Amino acid sequence: MAMRVLVTGARGQLGTELRRCLEAMGAEVGSVPEEYRGVCADFVDFDVLDVSDECAVRAWFSEHGPYDVVVNCAAATNVDGCEADEARALRVNSLGARNLAVAVQAGGGKLVHVSTDYVFSGDDPRPRREDDPACPVSAYGRSKWAGELLARDACERTFVVRTAWLYGYVGRNFVKTVLRLAREHGVVSVVADQYGSPTSANDLACAILRLALTEAYGTYHCVNDGVCSWFDFACAVVDLAGVACEREPLTSDQYRERFPESARRPAFSALDAGRLEEVLGGKMRPWRDALATYVGNLEKLGD
Repeated sequence: MAMRVLVTGARGQLGTELRRCLEAMGAEVGSVPEEYRGVCADFVDFDVLDVSDECAVRAWFSEHGPYDVVVNCAAATNVDGCEADEARALRVNSLGARNLAVAVQAGGGKLVHVSTDYVFSGDDPRPRREDDPACPVSAYGRSKWAGELLARDACERTFVVRTAWLYGYVGRNFVKTVLRLAREHGVVSVVADQYGSPTSANDLACAILRLALTEAYGTYHCVNDGVCSWFDFACAVVDLAGVACEREPLTSDQYRERFPESARRPAFSALDAGRLEEVLGGKMRPWRDALATYVGNLEKLGD
């Protein structure tokens, strides 16, 4: 019998790449496991299934379930928007996770719940391990941390997958914004004292599909290998795209002076992906290699 998979938030960056990988049975880093061949997959977004609506989730699973694997990509991810409306962030990122986890537990499947580096404060300049204490400093981070706790509590077969600085071929992201500003204004002004782990949505999708075939439930950090600042990231983007422009490094304080309504971001939120490496048998590729592939494909695959 074909595997049954549900992907929520399916029109977002990660959801789109999960669909691309499953339909092509391949990713930029290699093939998708054969267990997914002929998969029966449902890809839903907010307009079809609002995960924050407990009754809607129950009704969906009653009609369409059960599923072998549910990947929850549905999230309120606008960091500044979450700061302005934390109640909505909690509904989507926390209660939505719980609603799905309850339904998955009842159906006997596995849940992959996607979370974020923003569950950490970023005060300690070393990559965060999975068991390091969470201490979110923003509404977005708080809502995602609560979602992790609720998901794990409601479903014993849960993978919490934390990622960071994600970019994909659809929608808005940092890479596209940098390229647009560089081309339109001839300058990019980017924070240089915040560090993290840029991650390809296609690479993340492939890692999630591989991880979901195991029974090694728990929390994982899924990021491309390496650490850089937002400024380093931006410089790599324009270099790879061959865009000539001025590059202005900013401190976090300078950025907040220009954008006083922006939410606080972690200063150092790089993630240690050692547990993923142990379970999958290798690291995700270096972030610069993934970015080079992405920039090379962007004109063809980007929206």
